[in-house]
Amino acid sequence: MSIAAAVLRDGQLALATDSMIHFGGEKVPAANLADPKMRRIGAAWVASTGWTLYSNILEDWLGGRKRMPSLADETAIFRFFNGFWRDLHERYSFVRDQPEDHDSPFGDLDSTFLVISPGGLFHVASDLSVTRFQQYFAIGSGASLAMGAVHALWERETDALALARAAVAAAIDHDLYCGGPVNEATVRLRRRS
Repeated sequence: MSIAAAVLRDGQLALATDSMIHFGGEKVPAANLADPKMRRIGAAWVASTGWTLYSNILEDWLGGRKRMPSLADETAIFRFFNGFWRDLHERYSFVRDQPEDHDSPFGDLDSTFLVISPGGLFHVASDLSVTRFQQYFAIGSGASLAMGAVHALWERETDALALARAAVAAAIDHDLYCGGPVNEATVRLRRRS
């Protein structure tokens, strides 16, 4: 249970997350944690919500790479996560294929991701589909609160980071499973020629 919100405004991309982690019915104070729920991958920032174990797996998996991917567009992001999915099953014996929808032919990561890169703002769903957003998006238990906050402030606030912070603050204030200090990152959007 988490909140991650990303905003694209006037060529600036911002990503913000909360910092609270739950272990069953227990929450851990943010001052006692080292996982910021987002990580830099090349020129991109990636945030995840869902199983905390993905932080460990992703760090281990990325540690074996000689070169970080660009994550600049839907195709590059899809290829990255497709490789991640394949290796999850080959390298990590404790990972099982468990689609949430038993009628679906697709696997389920049980986690979702937000990516900001010089190429744009992207959401990676648990079924690995990649969607580009032109303004904002949020994931996690407080996502609807966060997107409502950005929607309400969109005409008044032009700073992408201020909007992302406000989105996460709204989720922290109103969602039981979001909390702690806000972590943030920014990226400039690459101009298309």
